[in-house]
Amino acid sequence: MIRYDILCEAEHRFDGWFASSDSFDEQVARQLVQCPVCGSHKVAKALMTPGVPARGNRKDEPVPALHAPTDPKAQAMAEMVRKLRSHVEENADYVGDKFAEQARRIHYGEDEQRGIYGEATIDEARELHDEGVEVLPLPKLPEDGN
Repeated sequence: MIRYDILCEAEHRFDGWFASSDSFDEQVARQLVQCPVCGSHKVAKALMTPGVPARGNRKDEPVPALHAPTDPKAQAMAEMVRKLRSHVEENADYVGDKFAEQARRIHYGEDEQRGIYGEATIDEARELHDEGVEVLPLPKLPEDGN
């Protein structure tokens, strides 16, 4: 996996993890990468500095927390995402990796109407979208990656 800093046309910066550079390019071409702030699909890799790990034998320098938002707007946005996820978890049924299957069953009237959440691959989400099944990915939080 490779992590890229990504910049949208409105200069909002965010990051994303991809299987490869080609995977990033393919997803951008198919408009699958979207700015979490403004929703723009016009995105590109931002200039990044290489991540060099701190030497493990140094005890005099504290290692800062990774991905901790310091910008007040980013902190407020992360808190809103936490509240959204909490609301979904409290009011919907977790269906795990059966999300695509369950979403189809509900959409086609084969199962009771209810809110669900779980995991789906990019391809599964794309197929659901193509079939007219409404799905919304829950944004990841900084603490989800560690």
